[in-house]
Amino acid sequence: MSKKTENSGTNIYELLLEASEKEKKEKRAELLKSMGVKEYFEEGSIEIDMKTCKGLECNLCVEACPTNALYWKAGEIGIVEDLCVYCAACVFKCIVDNCIRVRRKRPNGKKENFSTPRDVLRLLHDINSRKRCDRLRSIFSTAEDYLKRYG
Repeated sequence: MSKKTENSGTNIYELLLEASEKEKKEKRAELLKSMGVKEYFEEGSIEIDMKTCKGLECNLCVEACPTNALYWKAGEIGIVEDLCVYCAACVFKCIVDNCIRVRRKRPNGKKENFSTPRDVLRLLHDINSRKRCDRLRSIFSTAEDYLKRYG
């Protein structure tokens, strides 16, 4: 190792890791773009508890996955992490609570966790309520505007 590298504090392993992560993200973006899928989350993870999974009996999560990130393999559900967009459709369709866990981080930094269909429904309800309120505010900036029109 040269003195220049040693003295500058540059860690070659960190640089290689950063380059590898950047390349992985670029490949993922290219793959999702070719499928026509937009990615909404900065990062995420998905895991399936194979002890509680009823995959052989239902297979609903595989059918619900919009990117085919979940598939049937040798007696259990497999995951292709590079295809998963952490949409939580699999959690919503799963018949066993806490079997599939999806964690994701939005671009604004908000972290979300899902492990039951109820969690997904609650989020969808919150998002739709927020959109309805924003739409009303864009049409009627004040209560007086609303009353002028409908009062």
